[in-house]
Amino acid sequence: MPSTALSAPAAGTRPDRTPRAPRTQRALSYVDSLTPHLFVPGPARPVRAKMRHLSADTQVLPHSHPWAQVAVSTTGAIRLTVAQGTYIVPPSRALWIPPGVEHTVTMVESADLRTLYLHQPRGRCGPGVPRADEAPWRQCRVLEVSDLLRALVREMPCEPDDAPAPSDAALRRERLLSALVLDELRRAPVVRLGVDLPRDKRLRHLCEAVLADPTRHATLANWARDTGASPRTVARLFRTELRTTFTQWRQQVVLAKAVALAASRQPMGQIAAELGYGPSAFSAMVRRTVGMPPGRFLGTQAGPRGG
Repeated sequence: MPSTALSAPAAGTRPDRTPRAPRTQRALSYVDSLTPHLFVPGPARPVRAKMRHLSADTQVLPHSHPWAQVAVSTTGAIRLTVAQGTYIVPPSRALWIPPGVEHTVTMVESADLRTLYLHQPRGRCGPGVPRADEAPWRQCRVLEVSDLLRALVREMPCEPDDAPAPSDAALRRERLLSALVLDELRRAPVVRLGVDLPRDKRLRHLCEAVLADPTRHATLANWARDTGASPRTVARLFRTELRTTFTQWRQQVVLAKAVALAASRQPMGQIAAELGYGPSAFSAMVRRTVGMPPGRFLGTQAGPRGG
């Protein structure tokens, strides 16, 4: 799982408040994965693309594929959850999902969801990388989406296998686009954004409550009180299950929430206030935690490409 070593809370965060009722959570509507058997990648067509518009608060039920997948939202933010963690993916990012990993996709807001399916030769993993470089691609990872990659994803044909067969010219164009897609994925910088989730049911309940409303409390004692567990027990579970402290884990949740708010084009000052920070304290926290300014991290300003 991608993770970031986090520091203690920045000065300027709001103190814990009188406990209040959780924010009202809108009901989810559930849909199945859309006919993946009609978009199977293979050696002749190594990258296949699907496009689907899904409304806010729609959840694609848990599923997995024998091929790799890249989830890209061209408009709107999505949340993708696997057994070990959850990710917020705005339009400036993409999520790599290795073969066989069960995942659930939830629309944080209405989104045009583009899905790329990538053929993986037996025993291999990654967008055509050397064997020595495959290890990082065997786990979920968030990638920056370049302007070129975004354009390529939009140009990939999305016709299923039960549609009329593509012409030779269309197949040649798809192979050219696919080669560029794979090259851009190999070059895409990794964004260390992901929230680890525990297996212990008691701790999972608390973590899901924090994910739903991370600013409801600021202290572990008050969060633990809500779940009926002692702060000492919860602190121990965080150390043993997630190898971090509650404060560090919650800060990662706050960063994920900031990404979702930025995807809805909220101003930076409003994002900071929503998360309990003043503008300067929020900027300092983001820089200290992820090593880049908020605009760069949240995808609201361009930055240099990595190789």
